[in-house]
Amino acid sequence: MKICIFGAGAIGGFLGVQLARSGADVSLVARGAHLDAMRANGTRLLIDGEERVARLRCTDRPAELGPQDFLIITLKAQSIPDAVESMAPLVGRDTCVVTASNGLPYWYFAQERGALAAGLRQCVDPDGRQARVLGIERAVGCVVLPATETIAPGVIRHDSGRRLPIGEPGGARTDRIRRLHDLFAAGGLDAPVREDIRDEIWLKLWGNLCLNPISALTHATLDLITADPQIRSLCRAMMLEAQAIGERLGLRLRVDVERRLDAAGAVGAHKMSMLQDLERGRPMEIEPLVGIIQELGRRTGIPTPTVAVVLALIRLRAQVAAGTRTGREPSPLPLAMAGT
Repeated sequence: MKICIFGAGAIGGFLGVQLARSGADVSLVARGAHLDAMRANGTRLLIDGEERVARLRCTDRPAELGPQDFLIITLKAQSIPDAVESMAPLVGRDTCVVTASNGLPYWYFAQERGALAAGLRQCVDPDGRQARVLGIERAVGCVVLPATETIAPGVIRHDSGRRLPIGEPGGARTDRIRRLHDLFAAGGLDAPVREDIRDEIWLKLWGNLCLNPISALTHATLDLITADPQIRSLCRAMMLEAQAIGERLGLRLRVDVERRLDAAGAVGAHKMSMLQDLERGRPMEIEPLVGIIQELGRRTGIPTPTVAVVLALIRLRAQVAAGTRTGREPSPLPLAMAGT
């Protein structure tokens, strides 16, 4: 069984080390110092009080890997459109594409019908390139719930969680989803097969919508964000706006706001991925996690005033960070952004 993990950062590296324990042929696509370190020293995972080292094939040239049985995409969501053409050599006739990134995957609105359908699909795959290269019919969903962090090039720390719900977009229990479940289980991962994977993806985005930007704006960890009454109230307001959008789209949440925030707080002193990216000078997943909610609100006619305020703040934070790194004064926001 050939598995390629495309975007082997904290989550991708964690999955690579764990899935290698299943006996599968696992390859990692990465870049930069992280790639160099994994090539030289193996992919190092700190988990359960020990260090696990997996010496996997690592490359920044995915074409040399050939078609895969499973292509697991763990890139930052904003990086996927520019990388999708380089994924094409990994996709064969029977390849299953596992979308395991934050945000809404390219296939999310594929089955939508009616007046909203085209606009919703444009939100997640504006030029249709992902659907064309990867194929709607090849895709299955995966919700990544473990908390991990890259603490040095090639070194990943697992903070909590091994649960990764998976499922077919239409909810069927296919042979490929069973094989994926078995692979994850053999790697020590909990991968329940869900008939409502779209709802599960929305549930994760529901929390990321507020927790990620607030973490980056305040430099606070999950426990502090969810324990502070005023910040929790802010999270609640953003989440209720998104909940109204989800209900308009026919999505269902199996927990309420308080349970979702309590579950996040239980993770403890974990830095959200947006804060990790900010501290390392990397682009943040602003549009896939926050901007998408404002856009869906616009298309469905649901007001999102609280989301709009936080979105404006985190966009400016990213702009200032970019100016600081380059030594230049930040340029004015584009009018399209400044007016939202």
